[in-house]
Amino acid sequence: MDSLFGTAAAAQKSGSSAANNGAAGRKNAKNGSKKCKNRSARYPKASNNPPYLPPEAEEGNIEYKLKLVDPTQYRFEHLATQMKWRLQEGRGEAVYQIGVEDNGLLVGLTEEDMKASLKTLRRMAERVGADITVLREREVDYDSDEPHRIAEVLIRKVPDDQQFLDLRVAVLGNVDSGKSTLLGVLTQGELDNGRGRARLNLFRHLHEIQTGRTSSISIEILGFDSKGEVVNYSESRTAEEICESASKMITFIDLAGHHKYLKTTIFGLTSYCPDFAMLVVSANTGIAGTTREHLGLAMALKVPIFIVVSKVDLCAKGTVERTVRQLERILKQPGCNKVPMLVSSTDDAVTAAQKFAQSPSITPIFTLSSVSGESLDLLKVFFNILPPLSNSKEQEELMQQLTEFQVDEIYTVPDVGTVVGGTLYSGICREGEQLVVGPTDDGEFRELTVCSIQRNRSGCRVLRAGQAATLALGDFDRSLLRKGMVMVSPEMNPTICWRFEAEIVLLFHAKTFHKGFQVTVHVGNVRQTATVEALQGKDELRTGEKAVVRFKFIKHPEYLKVGAKLLFREGVTKGIGQVTKLQPASQHPSQTPQSQSCEA
Repeated sequence: MDSLFGTAAAAQKSGSSAANNGAAGRKNAKNGSKKCKNRSARYPKASNNPPYLPPEAEEGNIEYKLKLVDPTQYRFEHLATQMKWRLQEGRGEAVYQIGVEDNGLLVGLTEEDMKASLKTLRRMAERVGADITVLREREVDYDSDEPHRIAEVLIRKVPDDQQFLDLRVAVLGNVDSGKSTLLGVLTQGELDNGRGRARLNLFRHLHEIQTGRTSSISIEILGFDSKGEVVNYSESRTAEEICESASKMITFIDLAGHHKYLKTTIFGLTSYCPDFAMLVVSANTGIAGTTREHLGLAMALKVPIFIVVSKVDLCAKGTVERTVRQLERILKQPGCNKVPMLVSSTDDAVTAAQKFAQSPSITPIFTLSSVSGESLDLLKVFFNILPPLSNSKEQEELMQQLTEFQVDEIYTVPDVGTVVGGTLYSGICREGEQLVVGPTDDGEFRELTVCSIQRNRSGCRVLRAGQAATLALGDFDRSLLRKGMVMVSPEMNPTICWRFEAEIVLLFHAKTFHKGFQVTVHVGNVRQTATVEALQGKDELRTGEKAVVRFKFIKHPEYLKVGAKLLFREGVTKGIGQVTKLQPASQHPSQTPQSQSCEA
């Protein structure tokens, strides 16, 4: 999605990219005074606005309009159809730039024309069942005496049939950095008392409440309605009520910070398919413990990351600045190659959200407090405007494929029976659908029926690709299920394997990595110990080296795909890679698939 009011593309036109802006700023600061530490020069700021935007794209959810003053009925119908198309491209969201020509020139409108244009825009939105929110307005230099302004407007569809836009955000960071507290404050709507009251509702186990440390994966939701207002638990709403009134949902996946729960954190990152990752860093302790490791994991899995510096109420301004500088240094290192962008105003938050989705190298940094509430509203603005990464076309293509549901959680619910939680990777899943689940220990798939579906704790008839949900399976035997299984269409004929080859990079190893070494392999929702059977063309691997390696699972065969990202670990040994080849396991013909379905 094109970024607005000072885009990377426009900056390139004027002779520098967003990354160079920071460098140019630093150079100027040096010229002015050698020792002047100009803070704004270190970050690409929203204020250096070029007089134009990149030319309007045919596809995507951004539309430029010079003015919309008293259109004829025929023209109005055409504009409404165009808005429908832009909303479809942005999966329910579109951004209109008023006072901008199609080639990106910022012309601006007089106050009278701007009012008339916004009125027409509001009528168009009503026609297609959407609401409008003016994100920001600013004046442009124009030759006339009267001031001319341009406006940026967010159009969001009013939800129908539970099809709200859902973005998943994984929450990472060191132990005691304030992850669960921040989520508690965002989703409950009440500030923390400084002793962790806000996080109590997020914990799932007694030992978590006693120690104050998250050890499991908990899911929290934050909704925004079509006008961009926050919809959360502050009015004692149930999750069902939030889903009904929200047009956009942010689903937070709260992961564990402590090193001993690292396998749970990796499982959350690989199997829950987050769109973005939020790295929480405590202002008073800085980059400590697992912070670097979590940053590395998100980058290895190519999850776009933004940073929140929490607990700024506990320390002096100088300490916060030191933590931000420390973060900035790490982000600019050759391994990261990120462009840090400090968010200090609403305007920055809007720019950050749009640039962040467009360019993976931009890393917004927020400094806030869950106790005083300082800058919390900037984070909410960011979440409200943050666009989805995939467009409607990619979504449609995934929905055309055969059904594939990844099993991440398994429960037994009284009066309901066996329930599985996970993500629909491709296709469409409906109530009453017949699927097969597997592979079992002997490499089979068993038939089952989906009795009912719930998304965010509220009933749902149809599940579409990319959505997370829980499926009730009636009286299906829970002991036949495990995490890492898949539920697929019977006609898919899935390939399962004991052995697979992967192209890997060894990130860290104490000695040498050789044949016979055992590691825990994470591929999507699959997590199992595997043995290294062979290294192609090498006898052993050292830190930083690449190789094609053949692995063999030690417990049961798994369903894998060529091209899937792979992460493996064992003690201090860590590596990443990609599955390149599968060796299909032979079926056991002696046993036939058994059919189990819902009770009538």
